[in-house]
Amino acid sequence: MDTLKDFLTIKGYSKVKLKLTKTNHFEIKALINGVKGRFILDTGASSSCVGFEAIDQFNLKVEDSEIKAVGAGASDMATKLSKYNTIKIGKWQKGRVAIVLFNLTHVNQGLANHNANKVDGIIGADILKKAKGIIDYDKKYLYLKLD
Repeated sequence: MDTLKDFLTIKGYSKVKLKLTKTNHFEIKALINGVKGRFILDTGASSSCVGFEAIDQFNLKVEDSEIKAVGAGASDMATKLSKYNTIKIGKWQKGRVAIVLFNLTHVNQGLANHNANKVDGIIGADILKKAKGIIDYDKKYLYLKLD
């Protein structure tokens, strides 16, 4: 029988290595607008996001948002929105991606409390859905469907 990797490769997927952090999260590297960043892969996050401090880093054009972010340990957080970004994860790439911005201090403080590296943001279900993402938890790979 073929492996999952063989099966998905035939179906047009590429694989990206995931790193398991000390906090038991998967970390992934991605490019936003051509700039490399470190992100938590979070299937429970509805939207991909970065911290307010990353506006200049990722060359984001930002507008105000009425939406309030809610996450583990925090709620009713003010947000901003950046539309029309490109994101690249491994060989997979997509344009016209919206990214939510909010205060990631609580996320990075939680990581620091466990001696884990800070992140620039979170890759959420919006990107995973667009890329038809499949996670191989055992082998620690994310598979993304190439167009």
